[in-house]
Amino acid sequence: ARAYADRHGIDLAVVRESFTPVVDFSHALRDELSRVLGEKTPVLGTGAGHDAGILSASIPTAMLFVRNPTGVSHSPAEFAAEDDCVAGVRALADVLEDLACR
Repeated sequence: ARAYADRHGIDLAVVRESFTPVVDFSHALRDELSRVLGEKTPVLGTGAGHDAGILSASIPTAMLFVRNPTGVSHSPAEFAAEDDCVAGVRALADVLEDLACR
């Protein structure tokens, strides 16, 4: 943004209004999700703030992502196909069932 502003003669002031440190989710829970859902399940990082980041300070936490072909996130323009949403719900149900039966 600074480089763009400089190139186009735009005044730019950036002020950090908040800061959230990186959250490292439970590796044990991540590994359990991979075991239940299959070894080919990708492990993805996310830069977005989520309720899961707050919860992770108190309980083991992980996130399941649903495919989003546009990449738009946290916006009314975000989109996921119904089949992908159903796959996400099934994956969550499988993981919860596995955790409940241990």
